[in-house]
Amino acid sequence: MIDTPRWVRDAVFYQIFPDRFAASDRVPKPGHLEPWADPPTLHGFKGGDLLGIAEHLPMLADLGITALYLTPIFASASNHRYHTYDYLRVDPLLGGDAALRELIDAVHARGMRIVLDGVFNHTGRGFWAFHHILENGNGSPYLDWFREDRVALAAGKQLLAYPDTGRTANAPGQPGEDASSLDRLGYQAWWGLPALPKLNTDYQPVRDYLLNVAEHWIRFGIDGWRLDVPEEIADPPFWQAFRTRVRAVNPDAYLVGEIWRVAPEWLAGDRFDAVMNYPLAEAILGFAGAHHLDDAVVRSHHEYSQIRRLSGEEMAERIGAVLGAYAPETTAVQLNLLDSHDTPRIRTLFSRDEAAVRMAFLLQASLPGAPCVYYGDEIGLEGANDPDCRRAFPWDESAWDQPTLGFVRAALRLRHDVGVLRGGGLRIVGTSGDAVAILRSGRWDEASDIADGAPPALVVVNAGEGAVALPVQAAELAGMRLAPSLVTADSDEGLGPTAVDGAGRLDLVLPARYGAVLLPA
Repeated sequence: MIDTPRWVRDAVFYQIFPDRFAASDRVPKPGHLEPWADPPTLHGFKGGDLLGIAEHLPMLADLGITALYLTPIFASASNHRYHTYDYLRVDPLLGGDAALRELIDAVHARGMRIVLDGVFNHTGRGFWAFHHILENGNGSPYLDWFREDRVALAAGKQLLAYPDTGRTANAPGQPGEDASSLDRLGYQAWWGLPALPKLNTDYQPVRDYLLNVAEHWIRFGIDGWRLDVPEEIADPPFWQAFRTRVRAVNPDAYLVGEIWRVAPEWLAGDRFDAVMNYPLAEAILGFAGAHHLDDAVVRSHHEYSQIRRLSGEEMAERIGAVLGAYAPETTAVQLNLLDSHDTPRIRTLFSRDEAAVRMAFLLQASLPGAPCVYYGDEIGLEGANDPDCRRAFPWDESAWDQPTLGFVRAALRLRHDVGVLRGGGLRIVGTSGDAVAILRSGRWDEASDIADGAPPALVVVNAGEGAVALPVQAAELAGMRLAPSLVTADSDEGLGPTAVDGAGRLDLVLPARYGAVLLPA
């Protein structure tokens, strides 16, 4: 049985990199911070914190956000905090546990939700159990928490946690290549990186510790977990136990895995509710940005290098393949993102082309699953690969792209207002050249709260450089008069009220670079 949290069906997420979103005067700073507006560096800290997020919740609510996803917040010696050294303590630079308490309470008071990032495959080298091994070598009781070269330890050799970078310039390997780090460093490290010792999750005390961590923060009040690199823990019983422990505390908790591919085996009802829907993102980016992709930026990213230009027919096929890979209950709660802290930003991917950005947001807001906006995308923040995609949010509103902000706000508001865009069924009802027509009508699945007879919505997008004739055939629209409720164009050029004939036939001519949601007039 697949049991996914109903609240996610109606959610709009906002992903925040806490060090880069907002800094509150109520959180003391130790000093030596990078200037907020300067380009981010790999190791520099800007000083954003959790109270800064809490203080800007009204702005996020006005945008249409109903849920937050925060990248890691636990004690760590890195600005992104994927190098955890204390899983049971919120980083003091973010305001500590008290700041998280205030943020959770403020989020819940607004009827919003909050999901945290869980990094359980590896730790930072400052993690207490690993530190114990560094100090005591073969005498540490925590040897089984990691995988070390026991022969070398028995011979008195120390773990090489801080190697000479000159001697290990080619140290990082590829995912799963832990053996090389075992030889070089004396322990397995994720991607061969010395700062990321890999936990031995086969060892029961480690499993118990991590499950206790997961349960602790759910009891603290968070609404779910985003799980970092879960495929690196290729152990279904661990994740099944994880789900059981979390759901025993909060039956509505949302569990979403960072898996970059179509992965139905992970979403069969016994592990996660959803994955970060990168395959859908790649389709949207390849279609909406077809003629404006920055090829150099695309090629520079190890995953987004798979993005390729899609025609209307190819986009229809890709939507069908991605959505059809999962049960309807799962598709309804997928985390539908366009970009993230791990990818170039959409504006940069699209060579700053505003029309392409708007078409992508329109599609994201009108497809099944929970949209997730990466902080700053709504005001035109740019950025190439990490760390550039993690720039600080510019709080000077004169630097904001107000037209983009207005469009994103309108798109998310329409999604909230028109139930069929959240829970309605989906059918491709026309393709032509670089254009596609998507009908949202009826119920997506039995759990949908869409009322019988709810008005349908027709989503049309022409990503091409010229106008295109797009024939639409949809019996559900027969005899209706449709009018654009949301359009990507600033000008009045485009579709006006349109009549559908009695057979459900509609012959549209879409202007170039144009998208719209048509509703019964």
